[in-house]
Amino acid sequence: MEGPVKSRIKRVRHSMSLTGAIVATAVGVLLPVILSTSVGILALALGKGTEWTLFGVLVISFAAAAIGGGVVVTVLLSRKHRIARLQADFVANVTHELRTPLTAIRLYAQTIEMGVLQEKPELVKKSIKTILRETEWLEAMIDRVLTWRAASRDRIAPQMKTDLIAATVQAAVDRFLRMVQRADVEFSLRVNSREMVTYDEQAVHSIVLNLLVNAYKYTGKTKKIELRLFDIDNQVILEVADNGIGFPKEEEKRIFDPFYRVDSRLSGKSSGAGLGLAIVKHQVMLHKGNILVRSEPQKGSTFIVQFPVAKTSKGNASAQDDER
Repeated sequence: MEGPVKSRIKRVRHSMSLTGAIVATAVGVLLPVILSTSVGILALALGKGTEWTLFGVLVISFAAAAIGGGVVVTVLLSRKHRIARLQADFVANVTHELRTPLTAIRLYAQTIEMGVLQEKPELVKKSIKTILRETEWLEAMIDRVLTWRAASRDRIAPQMKTDLIAATVQAAVDRFLRMVQRADVEFSLRVNSREMVTYDEQAVHSIVLNLLVNAYKYTGKTKKIELRLFDIDNQVILEVADNGIGFPKEEEKRIFDPFYRVDSRLSGKSSGAGLGLAIVKHQVMLHKGNILVRSEPQKGSTFIVQFPVAKTSKGNASAQDDER
């Protein structure tokens, strides 16, 4: 508890210092500007002759320049304040998210090391499965951060190919199912797609996995997630639906912003670093696709990704139908 409290105190102090700097800058600029402007106006109104007029114009021009400079400094300080807050929140959230699987891994590894399960092979097997599952979560979290770092710096060079995306979707689903306990989620998969898509395999895998992880995090104890893949109007549609907390209409535009997370009052907990949906949107744009969302508070959400059908697609590939 001491660590998070100290971290929170440091963030508050940093925020107060930056706020004080912004206020000091505003006051330090506004007071001289008001006085100078008053002198300039008086010189123009009461002064006689070209000298007084020129003096008044110069004073008012100086005041206007000072205001402009003050506005620029205030904006820069505010931006620095916002970036510092985002960085602090990001570090805190990532640390919290990494600590959960690490704690589980350490606990089960120590239990096996102590030898208390030597005569209980089923419990050893269960412990190993848990360690592997939590390792998958760790790997997914690290991949998410590295992917966003590369995307934000335009370092992603997509390796495009034209093919059905069903196999890639299935691979992402398989990885997701290794990350969760099957008893914890009612999951169904429906694939019925015949059309080809020009896509980057790693990016589509990331899109599917991030949408599934997002759905899993924002559902309650009774988790229901459905993934659908089908064709309509020269598009291949990927839908991920859940029965989670949902969110109000006004938040739809913000949920794809980096580091933005649904209000913790709705989710009941702080979850994730706010990068998953930002990565999804970025990678969908790489494919010249579109992403939509339908959601209502306490009624779940459905994320809809629209991939354009490849020009070479003839629609004669065999359809795949699967339910899980």
